Amino acid sequence: MVHRRAFLAGSLAGLTLAGCGVTRGENAGSRRLRMMIPNRPGGGYDLTGRTAVRVMEEEKITPRFEVFNVVGASGTVAMARLINEAGNDNLLQCMGLGVVGAVYTNKSDARVSIATPIARLIEEVEGVVVPADSPFKSIDDFVAAWKADVKGMTVGGGSSPGGPDHLFPMEVARAVGIKPADVNYTPYDGGGEILAALLGSKLDMATTGLGEFTEQIKQGKVRVLATSGEKAQKGAHAPALKDAAIALTFTNWRGILAPPEISTERRQELIDLLQQMHDSQGWKDVLAEREWTDAFVTGEEFGTFLKAQDERVATTLKELGLA
Repeated sequence: MVHRRAFLAGSLAGLTLAGCGVTRGENAGSRRLRMMIPNRPGGGYDLTGRTAVRVMEEEKITPRFEVFNVVGASGTVAMARLINEAGNDNLLQCMGLGVVGAVYTNKSDARVSIATPIARLIEEVEGVVVPADSPFKSIDDFVAAWKADVKGMTVGGGSSPGGPDHLFPMEVARAVGIKPADVNYTPYDGGGEILAALLGSKLDMATTGLGEFTEQIKQGKVRVLATSGEKAQKGAHAPALKDAAIALTFTNWRGILAPPEISTERRQELIDLLQQMHDSQGWKDVLAEREWTDAFVTGEEFGTFLKAQDERVATTLKELGLA
């Protein structure tokens, strides 16, 4: 394991700080909590983490919170920092399936299973997204062009290999008869970079959580061709893949970790904070607005889930020849 001081010095160039929090309420303790986001502002982790903090502040669940972004290697840099902060019981990290995959593909020892599991928050469907001026008006249009020129079609997502935005197009390819290994996939660090690539005509198609592009979809800057859930998303104006005769459903998830080696009592205090947030009207409103699926589990149940995800990602990457 890298010495903490050396690691922090080496990763300083990849760290951007963005304060998000003012003092509110007097009954939730006075300790300053920090929420680490493992990618750039604008991505799915950023959106989830900052939204959770905002709800906790507005609902007066906790009065002091800072949010900061640690950029690098699709979440691996942040994960390594979390592990090196062993015993720091004022630090939390938003993470999800993408981080699980990133630590494998970057050959890092900072496995998510080493950290302290606090809570899984949400599940979210993925979307097949194209620029507004794309010639593809439907998922059938895109699939036909994709089959005709697999390697010539550029596909991007906010995940390194093993993350949701990577696994999803591979599964779509498999479902329509394309070899996943032939897919021309480019990873980006979060939704902001994906959007810039889409609007800059660097991608024919992107796969991403729809919550990252809510405003762009409303404004008509991008078009959703299909979604990955059991049923169509009302704000997407596009069918579910199943409704377009593509036999596939797929969901991403996001949750909260703490560093290893914190006390059992402190872990329960942090779980209780997230439980209060989950039970609040503010969080219920967010779930409805973002069309996020409530997938709340905590503590050991979340830990068991993380171990299963670890195994799932390792198996999938080996099947794709990437691990």
